[in-house]
Order: sequence, then C-alpha cells, then structure tokens
Amino acid sequence: MKRILVAFDGSDGANKAFSVALEYAEKLGAEMRVLAVVRPPEFGDEVETEAIIENSKKHYHQLLQSLHTATAKKNVVIRFEVVVGHPAEQIIRHAEEWPADMVVVGHRGGTFLDRWLIGSVAKHVINHAPCAVLVAR
Repeated sequence: MKRILVAFDGSDGANKAFSVALEYAEKLGAEMRVLAVVRPPEFGDEVETEAIIENSKKHYHQLLQSLHTATAKKNVVIRFEVVVGHPAEQIIRHAEEWPADMVVVGHRGGTFLDRWLIGSVAKHVINHAPCAVLVAR
C-alpha cells in the first residue's frame, strides 16, 4: 500500500480519518493525498453560486493549512487539494486517477439532513471506489 487518499471536510469523522490515514502512511511509508470537496449549491444565481464556492474554497484551504502545519515534521509525503463537485464522485474520481491503494473516509460528515436525503458519502465511496476503503469511526 503506497498511496492513501483521505476525504476531508473538517468534521470529527474527517479528523479521525486523517489521523488513521497518517498512522498507516507512517507505518507503511505511503504517500498521502488529502482531498476536500466543495459542494456547489443546488440553487442560486451565477454570482451567488460563485461567491459561495469561493468562500468554501477559502474555508477548506484554511483547514488544510492547519493540517499541513501540524504534520510538517512527519516523515510522510502529503499533498493537500481542494476541488469542486459532489464529494463521493470526486473522491472516487481522484482514487481512480491518482491511483489510490486505499481511501480513508470518516463515518459521518455533513448535516443530519444530508445523510438522510442525499445518502452517506462513505456508503457511496464503499460501493464504487476502485480500491480498498477504510471507514474511520
């Protein structure tokens, strides 16, 4: 296992996923990629949508910067990336294109309504990822 992709949204589950992935990467000498996905709003005019996406990107860049700072002295190659799209689709796409040996996701992220209406990102990734998926609790 040489490539570990971590889905990160800033939630408690994502923080656990990051910690677990970092532990595996250190033990296995694997490279990590931390992926944050900005979900565009489903409704809104173009200017409003662009503003929401830009604010979300800034938010995720700040979150990832704090992870980068906290892991700077670790002996692991970590790349941080922010993309726009549906989280599960982007995670799967990046796992295929990189290609990842394992994807690590948190057990729960987002809001209660997201989990019930849209379905679990983790569940979708488990069902469609091209590699092993570890769900951190």
